[in-house]
Amino acid sequence: MLAGVLLAYFYHFTDLKSVDWPTIVVALIATCLAASSNYVINELLDAPFDRGHPVKKFRPVPSGKIKSWIAYAEWLALAAAALGVAALVNKPFVVATASLLVMGCVYNIPPVRSKDLPYVDVLSESVNNPIRLALGWFAVAPQAVPPISLIMAYWLIGAFFMATKRFAEFRSIGDHAVAGAYRRSFRHYDEERLLVSLFFYAGGSALFLGMFIIKYHLELILAVPLIAGFFSYYMRVALKTDSAVQNPERLYRERGLMAYLAICLTVFIGLMFVQIPQLYDWLNVQQSSLPPLWRW
Repeated sequence: MLAGVLLAYFYHFTDLKSVDWPTIVVALIATCLAASSNYVINELLDAPFDRGHPVKKFRPVPSGKIKSWIAYAEWLALAAAALGVAALVNKPFVVATASLLVMGCVYNIPPVRSKDLPYVDVLSESVNNPIRLALGWFAVAPQAVPPISLIMAYWLIGAFFMATKRFAEFRSIGDHAVAGAYRRSFRHYDEERLLVSLFFYAGGSALFLGMFIIKYHLELILAVPLIAGFFSYYMRVALKTDSAVQNPERLYRERGLMAYLAICLTVFIGLMFVQIPQLYDWLNVQQSSLPPLWRW
């Protein structure tokens, strides 16, 4: 979401010269409430399947430590609170918040329950990435939607990370029957199919990110080798035994990956602040009319 805030200021620099911190904080609270609501319903409806997982079966819901009716009440209360707080921001932000909540239902609740469908599970979960991007964007620039190329890049980058999580989970379980009992989409998947999908998502995200870079700020192309390296590094982590990729909240333990991510973000954001006119001549690209965040 915060990436959406930054990119909105970059894109609408001439219209947004001051940072509206109170609105951004309110928007962040609403986003966290909506995400929390989705996580609650996810834990509740995954409980029967988590009981077949060697580790997740010990979580509070599948192990029977949580009363379901209380959790359902929490799910609805968090969703209502998210929409209520979102209404303090603006209408486009409310629509984006509602979209995030709806996708949580599509992903988790039968008869649709998209998480049970191979490939659809990854794409329907990762669509939350561009929705969160839109939440940050609309918090400060409700007058326009983000560029489609940026939305698609954000979506497919999320699909890459989600498919990598699936790949690491499948490898960790190590038994196709057990994996299928835990997650229905695993009945179709195998390591080869998951790897092929990873290349598709990575390639698609690179294509759309390249379109965004060429149209809006060519200097960002200098960060592409670093970004490609991050994809490779992330895949390397996924290949480890009991990989942290299975549980993204554990990724902070991968200090090398976190350091590399910090470098990538620093370079990417830093390149937004500069202009290199010669780069446009070398690559035969027309210079964008968008200014950097500011001029030194």
